[in-house]
Amino acid sequence: MCAGASLGQAPSPTPSPVTTGKTPVIVIPGMTGSTLYDKRTDEQVWFRLRRPKGDDLRLPISTSLERNRDNLEPRDIIRGVRIASFLPEIEIYERLIYALEKRGGYREATFDQPGIDAHQDTFYVFPYDWRRDNVENARLLVRRIEALKAKLKKPNLKFNIVAHSMGGLIARYAAMYGDADIPAGNLSPNWSGSRHLDKIFLLGTPNEGAILSLRGILEGYSPTSPILTPLIQSFNRADVFTIPSVLQLLPTNESLIIYNENFEKLPVDLYEPNTWDEYDWSIWEDKVFKENFSKEEQRQARPFFTVALRRAKRFHDAIRAATRAGKIPVAFYLIGGDCKDTPTAALVLWDEKKARWETVIRPRSFTRTDGTRISEEEVKAKLTAKGDGTVTLKSLVNDSAPEEDRARYLPVFGGMFQCEDHTRLVTSSDIQDKLLGLLK
Repeated sequence: MCAGASLGQAPSPTPSPVTTGKTPVIVIPGMTGSTLYDKRTDEQVWFRLRRPKGDDLRLPISTSLERNRDNLEPRDIIRGVRIASFLPEIEIYERLIYALEKRGGYREATFDQPGIDAHQDTFYVFPYDWRRDNVENARLLVRRIEALKAKLKKPNLKFNIVAHSMGGLIARYAAMYGDADIPAGNLSPNWSGSRHLDKIFLLGTPNEGAILSLRGILEGYSPTSPILTPLIQSFNRADVFTIPSVLQLLPTNESLIIYNENFEKLPVDLYEPNTWDEYDWSIWEDKVFKENFSKEEQRQARPFFTVALRRAKRFHDAIRAATRAGKIPVAFYLIGGDCKDTPTAALVLWDEKKARWETVIRPRSFTRTDGTRISEEEVKAKLTAKGDGTVTLKSLVNDSAPEEDRARYLPVFGGMFQCEDHTRLVTSSDIQDKLLGLLK
């Protein structure tokens, strides 16, 4: 860890009076945090209260991840969702935007039309297609910044980034590798993207992945906010299977914990396709597989998944690659929850009647093969750790890295942790006050 880093409850900086000349800010949302529109019909596909007939959040599947594109495009971050006229609007990123404008003295601009004096006192939002590869979106971010600096004629301009959840992984890669694909061979970041960046704030970023991603792959997703129920738009297991970014949210092998019925840790390689067959996680073993995929997609399913898994492993390796030498010219600040029971491990149990493995991530009681009854509380103690309900504090602070090497993986200059839910890290006024005190 860098000298002077504070990985505990940092004192709350008092927001200073609004001043001019502040470094511009880029807000990067988390997964599912950007709207998606169908370019052909101009119809909003994500997010909607009801899933339109005929819409398809699934990407094409083939072994060429780069070419697996459809007609959906991102247009904005999700600012708020209104379920019904008699219910209050659920704010996603609107409160953060409001805080930047009203309490921080920033004004919103766009990458395409930054306006006058957009090199200061300005913030931008970076919507992206959250289904696609994180490296692709990180490179897109760098190109957007470079084009913006050219328009502003400010070649030395730097930005602060406020990134939520998966958006933090995109920001990290952009800083470490710039507009470059994952290098072949041994990985050593050159921090070429850092010439555009000053401070990066990671809010609830799963730096070591999240076991809830495995549950999402096995069961499908509802929107992350617990207020949004499955009665409204979600995406199912077939949708999730086609989305490479979900695999890039899986736990790293170094942080992965899979238990057997005796709570003995199993030696599981999550990025080996045969592992998914062994534990009955593979979608092609599902009864509904043929109903959800064409014959050609069925033929492509395993080769595609193999490539996507390897890409996810390589992505993790890239952002975990240690800096060999030299000072890292960007400052990272961690912001997260530290009191919520958060899934951190999985339990695999053999179901004798079904002759298959059952994976338990949501704690519940069970009976061992020797007849011993294990209570839900015992399971909960093994399968959860403190965090924000979605991302554990251990994942946020990169806990599995060796203490002496941690700063070379993720150079942290400060941390602020408090009792808050994952989706509320961007809406908490207390966190916003601390953030505004550090955004200079």
